[in-house]
Amino acid sequence: MYEMITLPNGVRILTQPVPAVRTAAVGVFVGTGSRHESAGQSGAAHFLEHMAFKSTLNRSTDRLAMDIDSIGGQMNAYTTKESTCFYTRCLDLHLPRAIELLGDMLLCGAFLDEEVDTERGVILEEIGMYRDTPEDLVNELLNAAVYKGHSLARPILGTRRTLSAMTGAWLRDYRRSHYLPHKIVISLAGSFTQSDVEQLKNLFSTLTPGKEPRVRAAQYCPAVTVRRKAIEQNHIIIGFPAPSFLDDRRYQMTLLSSILGGGVSSRLFQQVREQQGLCYTVYSYISDHEDTGLLGLYTALSPQTEDKALSTMCRVAAEMAEHGPTADELDRAREQAKANVLMGLESTQARMSHAGNSMLLRGKVSSPDEILAAYDAVTAHQLRDLAGEVLDFSRASVSAVGRVRTGEDYQSNLARFL
Repeated sequence: MYEMITLPNGVRILTQPVPAVRTAAVGVFVGTGSRHESAGQSGAAHFLEHMAFKSTLNRSTDRLAMDIDSIGGQMNAYTTKESTCFYTRCLDLHLPRAIELLGDMLLCGAFLDEEVDTERGVILEEIGMYRDTPEDLVNELLNAAVYKGHSLARPILGTRRTLSAMTGAWLRDYRRSHYLPHKIVISLAGSFTQSDVEQLKNLFSTLTPGKEPRVRAAQYCPAVTVRRKAIEQNHIIIGFPAPSFLDDRRYQMTLLSSILGGGVSSRLFQQVREQQGLCYTVYSYISDHEDTGLLGLYTALSPQTEDKALSTMCRVAAEMAEHGPTADELDRAREQAKANVLMGLESTQARMSHAGNSMLLRGKVSSPDEILAAYDAVTAHQLRDLAGEVLDFSRASVSAVGRVRTGEDYQSNLARFL
């Protein structure tokens, strides 16, 4: 189990020693993401993630890159709608150097304008890459439609227009106003010493508190969006509103999604792919936030098989809403979920990530035993009630990319299951 230290400025440090390993993983989780940006700031959190790997007050970009590689592990970062994370995993003997590097990257960025200009070009190429990836594009369009008018609707990467206004000084100010100590959780797992913990305390105690920017609540609204694109397959998501990650039913939601489309025995995989051969890829996923959520049923397939596949997917969802899962389906999904929890205990990085994300987003870290007990407590009756609430076709949405039909056609498909 973890121990938590709260620094006077509000930074929380979680530590989990893991016996008999020679590696350590440390992550700095910052409670700022794309949903905390105004329209004109779109892409700022992600831009800051990129700039962490550029020159600091102590190192050039080249020197930083060489020092990162010298620890023999990995160092990376990612940005989500809710947060930004910077993390490293390395051998325990390199941990002091890795911690020093993380501190230098996050606390001593130089924000040179010439490097900002260079990295802006890299991000614009990244935006182009995502637009050329239909599986990403169809999801981005769905979020833009169902959360229209809210920051959750905007892309994490920003746009050419918003990025063009960001200078080194502007990014430095944005970091100062959003990287607030009470919104930072540091998670350390694996093989480490008390000296490593003291090093983290000393580095991050220098942050000064500030006032947290206000975030407007989000609400899912049904929508249909289509984007014609000259590609071989059509990429389609049927979306439904789902509970937030703060909802007590999140374990139920995980099992429901698994039964619908989480593995090779799932209903969608069996009925759409295995029995009818209508597609290669079909699955379900959960995209949840602190105040809302979305369940997506995704497939990629040829325009010729689309109508039959979508009808099958809708029928699967409707049957689940009416009858719920079988006892065997629940048992399989439960065992898969529990196995994922227990296998994650074998990875220092998985332990670090679970603790950091949980504390940052939910304010607590559930123990493995608590998580297993939560999955064991889920009943088929609960999943039937949840499915009936979530899989409501009066609130269903569709996002389609490819050689697709009109939005009205997809709305008509959904209307048959009302």
